[in-house]
Amino acid sequence: MRGIRGATQCSANTVEAIEDAVKELCREITSRNQLEPQQIVWAIFTVTHDLDADFPARAARVQGWNAVPMICSQEIPVPGSMPRIVRVLLHVDSDGPRNHVYLRGAQALRPDLHVRP
Repeated sequence: MRGIRGATQCSANTVEAIEDAVKELCREITSRNQLEPQQIVWAIFTVTHDLDADFPARAARVQGWNAVPMICSQEIPVPGSMPRIVRVLLHVDSDGPRNHVYLRGAQALRPDLHVRP
């Protein structure tokens, strides 16, 4: 078992922008960590307070995480925090690599964890 983190910044608070960013994030996490969706035990998505047009879990299901139990929540609205961020924490049943994925502007959140492909 292992935990994998990820985040991305959406271009706008629209269904299309959230879906685009989340699908990209999910694809990159599974690719960089050599995962199949059935190895994902669960996923917790959080969004910043300025993203409310869609659920990130819906986009994850659209891109193939159909059987993964997921939940969405809102981040604490800390003044000055980066806008339009979707974060994810995965619990996976796998012994492979642990490559955390930070895309778009979200690399600035955790430069210590960001791994370039």
